[in-house]
This record gives sequence, C-alpha cells and structure tokens, in this order.
Amino acid sequence: MNPREAAELLGHCAAFDNRKPSQGAAVAWAAALHDVPLDADAKAAVASYYTTAPQDPNGKLWILPHHVRTLRSKIRSARLENFQYEPIADETPAEYLARYKGQVQAIASGRAAAPSGRLALEGGPSREFMAELEARGWEGNRTVDGEDDEAAELIDTVRRSGPLGIECPACAAAIGRPCKTPGASSKQPMGKTRLKPHSARLRAAAGRSEQSADQRAAEEQRIRAMSARHLARQDADIPDAEIVDEEAAS
Repeated sequence: MNPREAAELLGHCAAFDNRKPSQGAAVAWAAALHDVPLDADAKAAVASYYTTAPQDPNGKLWILPHHVRTLRSKIRSARLENFQYEPIADETPAEYLARYKGQVQAIASGRAAAPSGRLALEGGPSREFMAELEARGWEGNRTVDGEDDEAAELIDTVRRSGPLGIECPACAAAIGRPCKTPGASSKQPMGKTRLKPHSARLRAAAGRSEQSADQRAAEEQRIRAMSARHLARQDADIPDAEIVDEEAAS
C-alpha cells in the first residue's frame, strides 16, 4: 500500500469515525501497511472493525493499521475453512507448491468460490501428529494473509480431509501427497503417481482398522490382561523390571 492508497483507505475510515485524514497520516499508514494491498478485503476489514461496539460504552472506536492487517487476514482465512487441495497426476514437488499456493491465493482472495462443504472428518489431529508439528517448530494456529506467505506457512494452514489427510500405510505417501505405485525407476525413484489412493489409506481415513473383529478383540483382551497384571504386581510391590520382563515374554 502506497501513500495514495493509504489516503483512500483513511478516507474510507473517516466515513465511520469522522477523522480528518492528512498527508502525514497517509504516509504513516502506508509505512505500517506496506505489504498489505488496498483491496476489497482491506476495506471490509474496516467495516468489520466498526460492527463491534467498544468495550467502554462511552468510548469511541478508532481503527489503527494493525486492526486492518489482523481483520483482513481473518476474512481471507475464513474462506479457506473447508479448503482441500486438488492434485494432478505425476506433479513434481515444485508443481505441487506452485499449484497449492495458487489455489490458496485464489480462494483466500475471493477470486475463486470458497468451498461450501463441511469437512468429512470430525475431531482434531492426534497427539502424535501435534507432537511432530511442535518438534518442527509449529507455533499454533496461523492465518493466511495471502501475498507474501512462504510455502511452508501456507502448508501449515491447510485443512485436509479424506485419504490425503493421513500418511498412506501402504506406500508411505506423505500427508497431502498422492499414493505411488511400487514400481520405481531412475526418473521416478518413488514410483508413478496413482490416480486413486490405496485401499488401506481409504480405510484408515474412514477410521476403520485393517484388523478383523477377532484380532481387535484379542488385542484388547491382551492389553486388559497386561494392565491387570501390572496393577496386581504394583499392589504386591513387585519391581517394575520384573513386570516388563514378563510382559516381553508374553
């Protein structure tokens, strides 16, 4: 945003709070919002700010540049709530990042219609998945601002559902990546891209275990028996090392 555009935005703000924009204010706002374009979302952020009453009933709302930045980012992120990446066959990592960023930008900016369907899977990510994110420096929920986000930041914000939302147990395809065939070559060391996910990935995404009902029952019985032995030996004050040795032998 340059001083001329900032002056236009300040004029839009004045329609709400009757401020008296000046050239100095336009220069200051342009410096604070140098990486934020003057677009419909920036003006919508101003309108959003003035739809909320002040905490002090006798106070007066007075929008500042950081309000515009934060509210504009929230407006754009809201459009991505049900976003799902649409891959193509045999795409390279560079093509994936370019297409991913393009799809995110198109929906976040409103150029493409936001997904209207709700996510197919309910509930949050597993504790193991969150632990891995935190180990890699994930900083919690992020908002997508649009123009200057790095590809890694965009990847953090995406919400996936369906089989691409989990790692494939059959070919170990990463989250968001299509499944691969087992055949490999010098040109395609990971194998060719499958048009459809592996059945094991579909079952895992649907929350179904590959174990049979009898296998699951046997595993649950084994865990219950181990827990009972553990509690019984704790009551008898038997050292943990002996408990571990017995469970390993079983």
